[in-house]
Amino acid sequence: MQVILLERVAKLGQMGDVVDVKPGYARNYLLPQGKALSASEANIASFEAQKAQLEARNLETKKEAEALAEKLDGQQFIVIRSASDAGALYGSVTPRDAAEAATAAGFSVDKKQVALVAPIKELGLHTVAVRLHPEVEVEIKLNVARSEEEAELQASGKSIQELAAEEEAAADFEIAELFDDIGSAASDDEEVAAEAPAEDDEAKA
Repeated sequence: MQVILLERVAKLGQMGDVVDVKPGYARNYLLPQGKALSASEANIASFEAQKAQLEARNLETKKEAEALAEKLDGQQFIVIRSASDAGALYGSVTPRDAAEAATAAGFSVDKKQVALVAPIKELGLHTVAVRLHPEVEVEIKLNVARSEEEAELQASGKSIQELAAEEEAAADFEIAELFDDIGSAASDDEEVAAEAPAEDDEAKA
């Protein structure tokens, strides 16, 4: 099916291009989203008549997107989720979650602008693309953690595996110290027991 693009569409073409696409892609995405029109003679003529207006509108929204991009690019947002000790999430982080985290921090982001290749299913730092405009894309980081404290540690560069290893090492150290204390106490008892008979012998003498 041939359509005429009303804006730039990634991997497809620029505004005004007439391109061949699958009918389902056109009906389910391009046409309802207002990104294209079927390439009939009437629609092509209508586009040519409105081209200057469409280009002006596109330029205006692009400038707005670029202004937001300067502030948003590289930002990190915390998403708190329940997860197993191995770091697997109970559920997943979706484009809606990413958009809500950014919006809560004062950025106007819609879930449709978040380009997740696949849902996020593990704790850690995840880089996510946000398409603010057909010609403006930025990257943000989602810091997915079980708590604010864990998020801070992850932000400092520690992975969930490293954090788990540190916790395990700390627990092992505490157990080792406990056994050392028990061992020391037992040694003291033995020393006291060893000294007692000697004192008795001296008393008898």
